[in-house]
Amino acid sequence: MEQIAFLGLGHMGAPMARHLLDAGHPLTVWNRTPAKAAPLVERGAVLADSPADAVRGADVVITMLASPDAVSEVADAIVPVLPSGTYWVEMSTIGPDAVRQLAARVGDGVTFVDAPVMGSTDKAEAGELGILAGGDAAAVEGVLAHIGKVTRTGAIGSGAALKLVVNTAVLGGVGLVAEAMALADALGLSEDVAKGALAAGPLGGAVARAFAQDVHFGSDLAVKDIALATQTTELPAMEAMLAHFKAVAADPALAHEDIARAVTRIRER
Repeated sequence: MEQIAFLGLGHMGAPMARHLLDAGHPLTVWNRTPAKAAPLVERGAVLADSPADAVRGADVVITMLASPDAVSEVADAIVPVLPSGTYWVEMSTIGPDAVRQLAARVGDGVTFVDAPVMGSTDKAEAGELGILAGGDAAAVEGVLAHIGKVTRTGAIGSGAALKLVVNTAVLGGVGLVAEAMALADALGLSEDVAKGALAAGPLGGAVARAFAQDVHFGSDLAVKDIALATQTTELPAMEAMLAHFKAVAADPALAHEDIARAVTRIRER
């Protein structure tokens, strides 16, 4: 079984790493807050003191971090020590430009795979994420299959690009549902009636996500993802959604809460 190093044990990374461990892979983990690794260590994972220590001897390195800056910082530590023959699978949502910059940094003999995921914490817990794999992912598809279903997207950066497209649709849809419900509130309509009508129409999937429970996609991460999209091309509607999510993320009590809480805040304005 491949020796795997997994860096980043947040809401998504921890269950993803657990599936790999449960599949029998020797697993070394690292997280900025070491305490988050405790459940995995109890199941047999090895906790590394640093990103560089984590990747030494690894066949596959997986990074699942919150932002481009976080990935870049970890890259500074691991690129000089990645062994020849290693596969680095970058699964964070950081945009295609950042992905291609990372790929250009790896040395000869290291294969970089661009593989962000579709799905929230419920899908991560179930091992049913959608994995958008750009680059030469053939050798790691068996590893990634423990986390979810792999879709090959093309060259390096294509996975990250498609992830922005998907997240733009999701976040735009959720924001539109929030505004539609705010209009329903202003018109004195029953929440259940308005929600049911929207759910039966073309926004049905967005309605389900807007009112989802027991999942997690923080509003601060929504701001990051929408910003990546709106920096790429002109998206006037998403600029408005960015303002919505920025206002929610500015509230310390809500910044890290699921985007469903943003729906409540938008309706209350």
